[in-house]
Amino acid sequence: MDADSRKIPTHEITYARLRDMILFGHLEPGAAVTIQGLIADLGAGMTPVREAIRRLTAEGALEPQGNRRVAVPGMTVAVLEQVAFARLTIEPKLAEMAAAHLTPALIAQLQALDNPVDLAIRAGDIPGYLQANHAFHFCLYEASGAPVLVDMARSMWLRFGPSLRVVCARFGSDALPDRHSEALAAMRAGDAIGLRDAIERDIAQGVEQVELALAQGGI
Repeated sequence: MDADSRKIPTHEITYARLRDMILFGHLEPGAAVTIQGLIADLGAGMTPVREAIRRLTAEGALEPQGNRRVAVPGMTVAVLEQVAFARLTIEPKLAEMAAAHLTPALIAQLQALDNPVDLAIRAGDIPGYLQANHAFHFCLYEASGAPVLVDMARSMWLRFGPSLRVVCARFGSDALPDRHSEALAAMRAGDAIGLRDAIERDIAQGVEQVELALAQGGI
């Protein structure tokens, strides 16, 4: 196989970039953007951008606005209830399943991924926090050996991430969810239930912040 045949297709790169723009809050919920604007932002052609929009719309991360515009859906109480239920059901289970596959090397990798989370919280770096937090969680989840559940978790993060970005900006970095130290302690102790519970508390903390923001006037 030559180098060119191993290159990642342009449409996959474009999809990943647009997904990350949504996931890490670069597109604010409810604010419509034009397809031409996305083409410029992504540095991609019309066809891969349209394909990325189509895929992300099917995943519930974007919604058409008409007049060649799309937007990240705003969060509602009803949607949050569903997303919270899914996250609090799936992700703690993934953490518990991952516990059986953790090695000292993987725990060290997770610790290294958590260090930027702590730095971002102290610096008030919300985009940095969102990216580092995502990296930590999915490094852990991917160790579970449960790819179907991991895909479901990724889908829920796409629906939740933009709202968390708004909440973080509103309430400041002190409110950012972070129970990773508890999770890491459970990993080192070989405590699968403790790890599951720490991840559950971490998720619940983020959900509570979004609930508070909705109660104060929406997202």
